[in-house]
Amino acid sequence: MKEGLNAYNLPSHIAVIMDGNGRWAKSRGAERIFGHQNAITAVREIAETAAELGIQYLTLYAFSTENWARPKLEVDGLMTLLVSTIRDEISTLTKNNIKLRTIGETESLPKGCQEELQEAIEETSGNTGLTLTLALSYSGRMEIVKAIRQIGKDIKAGLVDPDDVDANAFEAYLDTNDIPDPELLIRTSGEMRISNFLLWQIAYTELYITEKLWPDFRKEDLYEAISAYQSRERRFGKISEQVKS
Repeated sequence: MKEGLNAYNLPSHIAVIMDGNGRWAKSRGAERIFGHQNAITAVREIAETAAELGIQYLTLYAFSTENWARPKLEVDGLMTLLVSTIRDEISTLTKNNIKLRTIGETESLPKGCQEELQEAIEETSGNTGLTLTLALSYSGRMEIVKAIRQIGKDIKAGLVDPDDVDANAFEAYLDTNDIPDPELLIRTSGEMRISNFLLWQIAYTELYITEKLWPDFRKEDLYEAISAYQSRERRFGKISEQVKS
């Protein structure tokens, strides 16, 4: 499947809504945390495959602000898993020349998580290949609200002229201000919704929905998603004849 991909038409940025961990575990008669544990294999394989293909940016929706409302036992298990996973995967990130970064309200994470994240970010900061972004305690709506608040403060302070605030100026206030918008958004588990993820950034992103649950997602599934992306004509509001010309 990899051989069939057009190396000159790869998305530079792929975003993934990693869904289905709980259902994967339930189908095996296990607790939801078992699904999260097995999801790590998918994260590792997809990150390594994206790096191998030459994808520049991979953004994974790891934990939303709404996820805090889940049962405490599951949330606590997720936070513990996050700490141990980050610690264990630093060597893998470095081996694959992957740089780690985060978006979202990471200050709301437990102190241990914050410390492990910061250490991993610092240790991989010199890597020059794939940039892997983890969206943690993230909300697309809140990201937009925070940007509006900061623009308002800068206008009040005389740092910004309201007439100069256009789409480009607004994007500079987003968490993703230093990376391009995703060209491809993959959602596993077959759910047909965005779930408050990168709401501004995905205005013209190609969507790919698969029934496969995230713990079962592997490199061949990523190849299939990219192949589907490459088969589409991206018009950005234009008509087909304009794009072809």
